[in-house]
Amino acid sequence: MKQVRSKRRATAAVAALLSVGGLVSGLGVALPGVAWSTCEGLPLDAQTLTLPGVAAAINAQAAWNAGFDGRGIDVALIDTGVTAVPGLSSPGKIVDAADFSTDSANPALSYRDGEGHGTNMAGIIAGDGSGGPFTKGVAPGARIINVRTGAGDGSVDVSQIVAALDWTVQNRNTLGRNIRVINLSFTTDANTNYLVDPLTHAVENAWNAGVVVVVSAGNDGKALGRLGNPASDPYVLAVGAAAYDSSAKQSSVPDWSSVGNGSRNPDVVAPGVLIAGLRVPGSMLDTNFPSARFFDPVTCSSFFRGSGTSQAAAVTTGAVALLLQQRPTLSPDQVKGLITRTAQSVGVNANKQGSGFIDVAGMIGLATPDARLIGQKHQKSRGTGSLEASRGTLHVKNPKSNAELKGEVTPNAAFETRAWSLASGRGVAWTNQVFDAQGRFVSGAWAGSSWSGSSWSGSSWSGSSWSGSSWSGSSWSGSSWSGSSWSGSSWSGSSWT
Repeated sequence: MKQVRSKRRATAAVAALLSVGGLVSGLGVALPGVAWSTCEGLPLDAQTLTLPGVAAAINAQAAWNAGFDGRGIDVALIDTGVTAVPGLSSPGKIVDAADFSTDSANPALSYRDGEGHGTNMAGIIAGDGSGGPFTKGVAPGARIINVRTGAGDGSVDVSQIVAALDWTVQNRNTLGRNIRVINLSFTTDANTNYLVDPLTHAVENAWNAGVVVVVSAGNDGKALGRLGNPASDPYVLAVGAAAYDSSAKQSSVPDWSSVGNGSRNPDVVAPGVLIAGLRVPGSMLDTNFPSARFFDPVTCSSFFRGSGTSQAAAVTTGAVALLLQQRPTLSPDQVKGLITRTAQSVGVNANKQGSGFIDVAGMIGLATPDARLIGQKHQKSRGTGSLEASRGTLHVKNPKSNAELKGEVTPNAAFETRAWSLASGRGVAWTNQVFDAQGRFVSGAWAGSSWSGSSWSGSSWSGSSWSGSSWSGSSWSGSSWSGSSWSGSSWSGSSWT
Protein backbone atom coordinates (compact mmCIF):
# COMPACT_ATOMS: atom_id res chain seq x y z
CA MET A 1 0.00 0.00 0.00
CA LYS A 2 1.01 3.56 -0.09
CA GLN A 3 1.47 5.93 2.71
CA VAL A 4 -1.10 8.13 4.39
CA ARG A 5 -0.99 11.09 6.68
CA SER A 6 -2.45 12.53 9.86
CA LYS A 7 -1.52 14.60 12.92
CA ARG A 8 -1.81 15.16 16.62
CA ARG A 9 0.27 15.92 19.67
CA ALA A 10 2.26 14.01 22.28
CA THR A 11 4.77 14.85 24.99
CA ALA A 12 8.35 15.31 23.92
CA ALA A 13 9.36 12.95 26.72
CA VAL A 14 7.19 10.17 25.38
CA ALA A 15 8.03 10.80 21.72
CA ALA A 16 5.82 7.92 20.72
CA LEU A 17 4.70 6.82 17.30
CA LEU A 18 1.26 6.78 18.75
CA SER A 19 -0.36 9.21 21.13
CA VAL A 20 -3.60 7.99 22.62
CA GLY A 21 -5.99 9.94 24.76
CA GLY A 22 -9.59 10.88 25.28
CA LEU A 23 -9.22 14.62 25.48
CA VAL A 24 -11.55 16.87 23.53
CA SER A 25 -9.75 19.51 21.54
CA GLY A 26 -10.55 23.07 22.40
CA LEU A 27 -9.89 26.18 20.37
CA GLY A 28 -8.00 25.94 17.13
CA VAL A 29 -4.83 27.99 17.00
CA ALA A 30 -3.89 29.52 13.68
CA LEU A 31 -0.33 29.22 12.50
CA PRO A 32 1.74 32.36 13.10
CA GLY A 33 0.80 35.27 10.88
CA VAL A 34 -2.19 33.54 9.30
CA ALA A 35 -5.73 34.86 9.62
CA TRP A 36 -8.61 32.44 9.88
CA SER A 37 -11.11 34.52 7.92
CA THR A 38 -9.90 36.70 5.08
CA CYS A 39 -11.17 37.83 1.70
CA GLU A 40 -8.25 36.12 0.01
CA GLY A 41 -8.32 33.90 -3.01
CA LEU A 42 -11.19 33.86 -5.48
CA PRO A 43 -14.83 34.60 -4.73
CA LEU A 44 -17.13 31.58 -4.65
CA ASP A 45 -18.62 30.99 -8.09
CA ALA A 46 -21.38 28.97 -9.70
CA GLN A 47 -19.01 26.08 -10.48
CA THR A 48 -18.08 25.64 -6.82
CA LEU A 49 -20.24 23.38 -4.68
CA THR A 50 -20.37 24.76 -1.15
CA LEU A 51 -21.13 22.51 1.81
CA PRO A 52 -24.82 23.57 1.81
CA GLY A 53 -24.80 22.78 -1.91
CA VAL A 54 -23.48 19.30 -1.15
CA ALA A 55 -26.24 18.75 1.41
CA ALA A 56 -28.86 19.90 -1.09
CA ALA A 57 -27.46 17.63 -3.82
CA ILE A 58 -27.91 14.49 -1.71
CA ASN A 59 -31.21 15.62 -0.10
CA ALA A 60 -29.71 15.75 3.40
CA GLN A 61 -32.31 18.34 4.43
CA ALA A 62 -34.88 15.54 4.48
CA ALA A 63 -33.01 14.00 7.40
CA TRP A 64 -32.43 17.36 9.09
CA ASN A 65 -36.12 18.23 8.81
CA ALA A 66 -36.98 14.90 10.42
CA GLY A 67 -34.71 15.72 13.35
CA PHE A 68 -31.60 13.75 12.33
CA ASP A 69 -28.27 15.55 12.14
CA GLY A 70 -25.89 12.76 13.17
CA ARG A 71 -26.03 13.55 16.88
CA GLY A 72 -24.79 10.69 19.03
CA ILE A 73 -22.79 9.13 16.18
CA ASP A 74 -18.99 9.22 16.32
CA VAL A 75 -17.00 9.14 13.09
CA ALA A 76 -13.41 7.93 13.24
CA LEU A 77 -11.46 9.96 10.70
CA ILE A 78 -8.21 8.14 9.89
CA ASP A 79 -6.40 10.87 8.02
CA THR A 80 -3.88 13.69 8.43
CA GLY A 81 -5.41 15.02 11.62
CA VAL A 82 -7.92 17.75 12.33
CA THR A 83 -7.39 21.40 13.21
CA ALA A 84 -10.26 23.16 14.98
CA VAL A 85 -10.98 25.80 12.35
CA PRO A 86 -14.36 27.63 12.32
CA GLY A 87 -17.03 25.02 11.72
CA LEU A 88 -15.09 22.46 13.78
CA SER A 89 -14.16 24.56 16.81
CA SER A 90 -17.28 24.11 18.97
CA PRO A 91 -16.55 22.38 22.30
CA GLY A 92 -16.73 18.62 21.91
CA LYS A 93 -16.86 18.61 18.13
CA ILE A 94 -13.41 16.99 17.79
CA VAL A 95 -12.07 14.29 20.10
CA ASP A 96 -8.33 13.88 19.74
CA ALA A 97 -8.12 10.14 20.27
CA ALA A 98 -4.96 8.67 18.75
CA ASP A 99 -1.97 9.92 16.79
CA PHE A 100 0.03 7.36 14.82
CA SER A 101 1.85 9.97 12.76
CA THR A 102 5.53 10.82 12.82
CA ASP A 103 4.59 14.23 14.25
CA SER A 104 3.22 12.73 17.47
CA ALA A 105 6.54 13.25 19.24
CA ASN A 106 6.18 17.03 18.96
CA PRO A 107 3.56 18.52 21.33
CA ALA A 108 3.14 21.50 19.01
CA LEU A 109 2.29 19.31 16.02
CA SER A 110 0.57 16.18 17.30
CA TYR A 111 -3.09 15.69 16.34
CA ARG A 112 -3.12 18.92 14.35
CA ASP A 113 -3.50 18.91 10.58
CA GLY A 114 -0.34 20.38 9.09
CA GLU A 115 -1.19 18.98 5.66
CA GLY A 116 -4.79 20.22 5.36
CA HIS A 117 -6.54 17.13 4.01
CA GLY A 118 -8.07 15.71 7.20
CA THR A 119 -9.67 18.99 8.25
CA ASN A 120 -11.17 19.39 4.78
CA MET A 121 -12.75 15.93 5.10
CA ALA A 122 -13.94 16.56 8.67
CA GLY A 123 -15.79 19.71 7.59
CA ILE A 124 -17.60 17.88 4.79
CA ILE A 125 -18.63 15.12 7.19
CA ALA A 126 -19.62 17.07 10.27
CA GLY A 127 -18.98 20.82 10.06
CA ASP A 128 -21.50 22.37 12.46
CA GLY A 129 -22.02 25.76 10.81
CA SER A 130 -20.45 27.67 13.69
CA GLY A 131 -18.13 29.45 11.23
CA GLY A 132 -20.94 30.62 8.99
CA PRO A 133 -23.45 29.02 6.62
CA PHE A 134 -20.76 27.52 4.37
CA THR A 135 -19.20 25.54 7.25
CA LYS A 136 -22.16 23.18 7.79
CA GLY A 137 -21.44 19.63 6.68
CA VAL A 138 -23.70 16.69 5.93
CA ALA A 139 -24.04 15.50 9.55
CA PRO A 140 -23.53 18.66 11.62
CA GLY A 141 -24.40 16.94 14.89
CA ALA A 142 -21.91 14.08 14.53
CA ARG A 143 -18.65 14.04 16.45
CA ILE A 144 -15.23 13.57 14.82
CA ILE A 145 -12.88 11.10 16.48
CA ASN A 146 -9.46 12.23 15.31
CA VAL A 147 -7.28 9.17 14.59
CA ARG A 148 -4.32 10.74 12.93
CA THR A 149 -1.92 8.75 10.78
CA GLY A 150 -0.45 11.17 8.22
CA ALA A 151 2.39 13.57 8.94
CA GLY A 152 2.47 17.22 7.96
CA ASP A 153 3.66 16.27 4.48
CA GLY A 154 1.01 13.55 4.25
CA SER A 155 3.41 10.62 4.51
CA VAL A 156 2.48 7.38 6.25
CA ASP A 157 3.18 3.68 5.95
CA VAL A 158 0.49 1.04 5.52
CA SER A 159 1.46 -0.45 8.89
CA GLN A 160 0.37 2.77 10.59
CA ILE A 161 -3.03 2.59 8.90
CA VAL A 162 -3.49 -1.03 9.93
CA ALA A 163 -2.52 -0.18 13.50
CA ALA A 164 -4.98 2.73 13.49
CA LEU A 165 -7.78 0.45 12.30
CA ASP A 166 -7.01 -2.12 15.01
CA TRP A 167 -6.93 0.63 17.63
CA THR A 168 -10.24 2.05 16.44
CA VAL A 169 -12.00 -1.32 16.57
CA GLN A 170 -10.84 -2.03 20.10
CA ASN A 171 -11.61 1.49 21.35
CA ARG A 172 -14.88 2.12 19.53
CA ASN A 173 -16.85 2.08 22.77
CA THR A 174 -14.26 3.24 25.32
CA LEU A 175 -14.26 6.59 27.15
CA GLY A 176 -17.82 7.34 26.09
CA ARG A 177 -17.17 6.85 22.39
CA ASN A 178 -19.76 5.50 19.97
CA ILE A 179 -17.72 4.97 16.81
CA ARG A 180 -20.12 3.64 14.17
CA VAL A 181 -18.35 4.88 11.03
CA ILE A 182 -14.74 5.00 9.81
CA ASN A 183 -13.80 7.33 6.96
CA LEU A 184 -10.82 6.33 4.79
CA SER A 185 -10.30 9.00 2.14
CA PHE A 186 -7.34 7.37 0.45
CA THR A 187 -6.35 4.39 -1.66
CA THR A 188 -3.16 2.67 -2.70
CA ASP A 189 -2.25 1.11 -6.04
CA ALA A 190 -1.47 -2.28 -4.50
CA ASN A 191 -2.59 -5.02 -6.88
CA THR A 192 -3.30 -7.61 -4.22
CA ASN A 193 -6.10 -10.08 -3.57
CA TYR A 194 -8.40 -8.74 -0.87
CA LEU A 195 -8.56 -12.24 0.64
CA VAL A 196 -4.93 -12.04 1.82
CA ASP A 197 -4.07 -8.32 1.89
CA PRO A 198 -3.44 -7.07 5.47
CA LEU A 199 -5.09 -3.70 4.86
CA THR A 200 -8.31 -5.14 3.47
CA HIS A 201 -8.31 -7.65 6.33
CA ALA A 202 -8.14 -4.77 8.81
CA VAL A 203 -11.03 -2.87 7.21
CA GLU A 204 -13.10 -6.04 6.93
CA ASN A 205 -12.50 -6.76 10.61
CA ALA A 206 -13.86 -3.31 11.46
CA TRP A 207 -16.92 -4.02 9.32
CA ASN A 208 -17.48 -7.34 11.08
CA ALA A 209 -17.21 -5.55 14.43
CA GLY A 210 -20.22 -3.41 13.51
CA VAL A 211 -18.44 -0.32 12.17
CA VAL A 212 -19.37 0.96 8.70
CA VAL A 213 -16.17 1.59 6.71
CA VAL A 214 -16.49 4.20 3.93
CA VAL A 215 -13.59 4.19 1.45
CA SER A 216 -12.57 6.25 -1.56
CA ALA A 217 -12.79 4.28 -4.82
CA GLY A 218 -9.70 6.06 -6.17
CA ASN A 219 -8.84 8.81 -8.65
CA ASP A 220 -7.23 6.69 -11.36
CA GLY A 221 -10.06 6.48 -13.90
CA LYS A 222 -9.43 3.47 -16.13
CA ALA A 223 -5.67 3.46 -15.52
CA LEU A 224 -5.63 0.60 -13.00
CA GLY A 225 -8.59 -1.27 -14.46
CA ARG A 226 -9.88 -1.75 -10.91
CA LEU A 227 -10.61 0.07 -7.69
CA GLY A 228 -7.80 1.10 -5.39
CA ASN A 229 -6.98 -0.67 -2.16
CA PRO A 230 -8.78 -1.08 0.31
CA ALA A 231 -11.89 -0.24 -1.77
CA SER A 232 -11.22 -3.55 -3.51
CA ASP A 233 -12.67 -5.35 -0.49
CA PRO A 234 -16.30 -6.07 -1.48
CA TYR A 235 -17.66 -5.75 2.05
CA VAL A 236 -16.84 -2.07 2.60
CA LEU A 237 -18.68 0.89 1.08
CA ALA A 238 -16.59 2.12 -1.87
CA VAL A 239 -17.46 5.58 -3.18
CA GLY A 240 -16.73 7.14 -6.56
CA ALA A 241 -16.94 10.85 -7.36
CA ALA A 242 -19.72 12.69 -9.17
CA ALA A 243 -19.99 16.22 -10.53
CA TYR A 244 -23.28 17.81 -9.51
CA ASP A 245 -24.86 20.58 -11.57
CA SER A 246 -27.01 22.48 -9.07
CA SER A 247 -28.87 24.48 -11.72
CA ALA A 248 -29.85 21.44 -13.78
CA LYS A 249 -29.99 19.14 -10.74
CA GLN A 250 -28.07 16.51 -12.67
CA SER A 251 -24.96 14.46 -11.94
CA SER A 252 -22.19 12.97 -14.02
CA VAL A 253 -19.11 10.88 -13.26
CA PRO A 254 -15.73 12.47 -14.13
CA ASP A 255 -13.25 10.44 -16.13
CA TRP A 256 -10.73 10.38 -13.28
CA SER A 257 -13.04 8.61 -10.79
CA SER A 258 -11.77 5.03 -10.62
CA VAL A 259 -13.66 2.48 -12.68
CA GLY A 260 -14.36 -1.03 -11.40
CA ASN A 261 -13.62 -4.28 -13.18
CA GLY A 262 -17.19 -5.55 -13.36
CA SER A 263 -16.92 -7.87 -10.38
CA ARG A 264 -15.93 -5.13 -7.92
CA ASN A 265 -17.27 -1.68 -8.81
CA PRO A 266 -17.86 1.45 -6.76
CA ASP A 267 -20.94 0.85 -4.62
CA VAL A 268 -22.22 4.41 -5.12
CA VAL A 269 -21.07 7.86 -6.23
CA ALA A 270 -21.38 11.16 -4.34
CA PRO A 271 -20.45 14.82 -4.88
CA GLY A 272 -16.69 15.05 -5.32
CA VAL A 273 -16.00 17.79 -7.87
CA LEU A 274 -15.04 21.37 -6.94
CA ILE A 275 -16.13 21.06 -3.30
CA ALA A 276 -15.40 24.11 -1.14
CA GLY A 277 -14.43 22.58 2.22
CA LEU A 278 -12.81 23.97 5.32
CA ARG A 279 -9.35 25.47 5.03
CA VAL A 280 -6.32 25.24 7.34
CA PRO A 281 -4.39 28.48 6.81
CA GLY A 282 -0.66 27.86 6.61
CA SER A 283 -0.99 24.12 6.03
CA MET A 284 1.06 22.36 3.36
CA LEU A 285 -1.80 22.31 0.86
CA ASP A 286 -2.81 25.88 1.64
CA THR A 287 0.74 27.10 1.12
CA ASN A 288 1.42 25.15 -2.06
CA PHE A 289 -1.95 25.67 -3.72
CA PRO A 290 -3.09 29.26 -3.14
CA SER A 291 -5.26 29.02 -6.27
CA ALA A 292 -7.49 26.57 -4.36
CA ARG A 293 -8.51 29.28 -1.86
CA PHE A 294 -12.00 30.70 -2.23
CA PHE A 295 -13.96 33.12 -0.07
CA ASP A 296 -17.50 34.19 0.68
CA PRO A 297 -17.78 37.88 -0.28
CA VAL A 298 -20.41 38.47 2.43
CA THR A 299 -18.54 37.12 5.45
CA CYS A 300 -14.99 37.00 4.03
CA SER A 301 -14.72 33.43 5.35
CA SER A 302 -12.15 31.51 3.36
CA PHE A 303 -12.41 27.94 2.04
CA PHE A 304 -10.29 25.40 0.20
CA ARG A 305 -11.64 23.81 -2.97
CA GLY A 306 -10.80 20.31 -4.11
CA SER A 307 -12.04 17.42 -6.21
CA GLY A 308 -11.73 13.70 -5.71
CA THR A 309 -13.14 10.50 -4.32
CA SER A 310 -11.76 11.67 -0.98
CA GLN A 311 -14.48 14.30 -0.87
CA ALA A 312 -17.09 11.86 -2.17
CA ALA A 313 -16.26 9.38 0.60
CA ALA A 314 -16.56 12.14 3.22
CA VAL A 315 -20.00 13.13 1.87
CA THR A 316 -21.14 9.52 2.11
CA THR A 317 -19.74 9.13 5.61
CA GLY A 318 -21.90 12.06 6.71
CA ALA A 319 -24.94 10.42 5.11
CA VAL A 320 -24.20 7.18 6.99
CA ALA A 321 -24.09 9.12 10.28
CA LEU A 322 -27.57 10.54 9.57
CA LEU A 323 -28.93 7.07 8.84
CA LEU A 324 -27.38 5.54 11.96
CA GLN A 325 -28.88 8.22 14.18
CA GLN A 326 -32.28 7.42 12.72
CA ARG A 327 -31.80 3.66 13.15
CA PRO A 328 -28.96 2.95 15.64
CA THR A 329 -29.33 -0.83 15.46
CA LEU A 330 -28.54 -1.12 11.76
CA SER A 331 -25.72 -3.48 10.86
CA PRO A 332 -23.08 -2.34 8.34
CA ASP A 333 -24.65 -4.65 5.74
CA GLN A 334 -28.08 -3.08 6.33
CA VAL A 335 -26.58 0.40 5.99
CA LYS A 336 -24.94 -0.56 2.72
CA GLY A 337 -28.19 -2.10 1.50
CA LEU A 338 -30.21 1.04 2.24
CA ILE A 339 -27.68 3.32 0.55
CA THR A 340 -27.27 1.21 -2.58
CA ARG A 341 -30.98 0.39 -2.96
CA THR A 342 -32.01 4.05 -2.89
CA ALA A 343 -29.16 5.48 -5.01
CA GLN A 344 -30.22 7.20 -8.24
CA SER A 345 -28.68 6.23 -11.57
CA VAL A 346 -26.71 8.92 -13.40
CA GLY A 347 -26.94 7.09 -16.70
CA VAL A 348 -23.52 5.45 -16.96
CA ASN A 349 -22.26 1.88 -16.62
CA ALA A 350 -22.24 0.24 -13.21
CA ASN A 351 -18.47 -0.06 -13.26
CA LYS A 352 -18.36 3.75 -13.03
CA GLN A 353 -21.35 4.57 -10.81
CA GLY A 354 -22.18 1.38 -8.94
CA SER A 355 -25.81 1.72 -7.86
CA GLY A 356 -25.75 5.47 -8.56
CA PHE A 357 -25.85 8.82 -6.78
CA ILE A 358 -26.64 8.69 -3.04
CA ASP A 359 -30.03 9.96 -1.87
CA VAL A 360 -30.50 10.64 1.84
CA ALA A 361 -34.24 11.21 1.51
CA GLY A 362 -34.60 7.80 -0.09
CA MET A 363 -32.49 5.96 2.45
CA ILE A 364 -34.22 7.37 5.53
CA GLY A 365 -37.59 6.66 3.97
CA LEU A 366 -36.97 3.04 2.99
CA ALA A 367 -37.97 0.26 5.36
CA THR A 368 -35.15 -1.54 7.13
CA PRO A 369 -34.13 -4.62 5.10
CA ASP A 370 -34.16 -7.98 6.85
CA ALA A 371 -30.65 -8.61 8.16
CA ARG A 372 -30.94 -12.28 7.18
CA LEU A 373 -31.63 -11.37 3.57
CA ILE A 374 -29.31 -8.40 3.19
CA GLY A 375 -26.16 -10.03 4.60
CA GLN A 376 -23.21 -10.05 2.21
CA LYS A 377 -21.96 -13.47 1.16
CA HIS A 378 -18.48 -12.70 -0.15
CA GLN A 379 -15.50 -14.80 0.83
CA LYS A 380 -13.97 -13.65 4.10
CA SER A 381 -10.53 -12.09 4.14
CA ARG A 382 -7.73 -14.05 5.82
CA GLY A 383 -5.14 -11.25 5.88
CA THR A 384 -2.15 -13.58 5.75
CA GLY A 385 -0.50 -11.97 2.74
CA SER A 386 2.46 -9.66 2.38
CA LEU A 387 2.64 -6.29 4.11
CA GLU A 388 5.12 -5.20 1.46
CA ALA A 389 2.71 -6.07 -1.35
CA SER A 390 0.03 -4.05 0.44
CA ARG A 391 2.22 -0.95 0.13
CA GLY A 392 1.96 -0.95 -3.64
CA THR A 393 4.59 1.03 -5.53
CA LEU A 394 5.33 3.75 -3.00
CA HIS A 395 7.42 3.70 0.12
CA VAL A 396 8.31 6.03 2.94
CA LYS A 397 11.76 6.03 4.49
CA ASN A 398 12.72 3.87 7.42
CA PRO A 399 13.51 6.33 10.22
CA LYS A 400 16.31 4.11 11.52
CA SER A 401 18.23 3.59 8.29
CA ASN A 402 16.90 6.43 6.09
CA ALA A 403 16.40 3.76 3.41
CA GLU A 404 13.02 2.92 1.93
CA LEU A 405 10.83 0.97 4.33
CA LYS A 406 10.36 -2.36 2.57
CA GLY A 407 9.61 -5.94 3.43
CA GLU A 408 7.62 -7.57 6.20
CA VAL A 409 8.46 -4.90 8.73
CA THR A 410 6.91 -1.91 10.40
CA PRO A 411 9.18 1.07 11.02
CA ASN A 412 9.89 -0.48 14.42
CA ALA A 413 10.03 -4.24 14.10
CA ALA A 414 9.16 -7.34 12.11
CA PHE A 415 5.52 -7.73 11.10
CA GLU A 416 4.26 -11.20 11.97
CA THR A 417 1.41 -11.39 9.47
CA ARG A 418 -0.18 -14.68 10.49
CA ALA A 419 -0.14 -13.93 14.21
CA TRP A 420 -1.48 -10.43 13.56
CA SER A 421 -4.26 -11.58 11.22
CA LEU A 422 -5.64 -14.00 13.81
CA ALA A 423 -5.54 -11.40 16.58
CA SER A 424 -7.02 -8.67 14.40
CA GLY A 425 -9.80 -11.01 13.29
CA ARG A 426 -10.69 -11.61 16.93
CA GLY A 427 -10.54 -7.89 17.69
CA VAL A 428 -7.66 -8.24 20.15
CA ALA A 429 -4.67 -7.12 18.08
CA TRP A 430 -4.37 -3.95 20.08
CA THR A 431 -3.32 -5.18 23.51
CA ASN A 432 -1.14 -4.37 26.51
CA GLN A 433 -1.53 -0.63 26.13
CA VAL A 434 0.55 1.43 28.55
CA PHE A 435 -0.28 5.11 28.98
CA ASP A 436 1.30 8.10 30.63
CA ALA A 437 -0.51 10.50 32.95
CA GLN A 438 -1.95 12.40 29.98
CA GLY A 439 -3.45 9.23 28.49
CA ARG A 440 -0.87 9.03 25.72
CA PHE A 441 0.57 5.77 24.45
CA VAL A 442 3.98 4.89 25.85
CA SER A 443 4.51 1.27 25.02
CA GLY A 444 2.72 -1.96 24.29
CA ALA A 445 2.34 -4.71 21.77
CA TRP A 446 0.88 -4.58 18.28
CA ALA A 447 1.16 -7.25 15.61
CA GLY A 448 3.49 -9.19 17.85
CA SER A 449 5.98 -6.34 17.90
CA SER A 450 6.78 -3.59 20.35
CA TRP A 451 5.73 -0.05 19.50
CA SER A 452 7.65 1.53 22.35
CA GLY A 453 7.98 5.27 22.56
CA SER A 454 11.77 5.23 22.54
CA SER A 455 11.77 3.62 19.12
CA TRP A 456 9.78 6.47 17.67
CA SER A 457 11.86 9.39 18.82
CA GLY A 458 11.39 12.79 17.27
CA SER A 459 14.82 12.72 15.71
CA SER A 460 14.13 9.39 14.02
CA TRP A 461 10.82 10.49 12.58
CA SER A 462 11.77 13.91 11.42
CA GLY A 463 9.98 15.49 8.51
CA SER A 464 13.02 15.05 6.30
CA SER A 465 12.89 11.28 6.77
CA TRP A 466 9.49 11.17 5.08
CA SER A 467 10.25 13.33 2.09
CA GLY A 468 10.97 12.41 -1.46
CA SER A 469 8.76 9.59 -2.62
CA SER A 470 5.77 10.45 -0.47
CA TRP A 471 3.36 13.38 -0.21
CA SER A 472 5.58 16.19 -1.38
CA GLY A 473 4.00 19.46 -2.35
CA SER A 474 4.91 19.00 -5.99
CA SER A 475 2.66 15.95 -6.07
CA TRP A 476 -0.43 18.15 -5.94
CA SER A 477 -0.16 19.36 -9.48
CA GLY A 478 -2.56 18.88 -12.34
CA SER A 479 -5.28 16.33 -11.90
CA SER A 480 -3.60 14.04 -9.37
CA TRP A 481 -0.69 13.21 -7.11
CA SER A 482 1.66 12.94 -10.02
CA GLY A 483 5.16 11.61 -10.42
CA SER A 484 6.50 9.07 -7.97
CA SER A 485 4.11 9.79 -5.16
CA TRP A 486 0.53 8.80 -4.41
CA SER A 487 -0.71 8.88 -7.97
CA GLY A 488 -4.25 10.20 -8.01
CA SER A 489 -5.50 7.42 -5.78
CA SER A 490 -4.59 8.39 -2.30
CA TRP A 491 -5.46 11.06 0.24
CA SER A 492 -6.13 13.71 -2.22
CA GLY A 493 -8.89 15.09 -4.12
CA SER A 494 -7.97 14.60 -7.69
CA SER A 495 -6.90 18.22 -7.67
CA TRP A 496 -6.81 21.30 -5.49
CA THR A 497 -7.84 24.18 -7.64
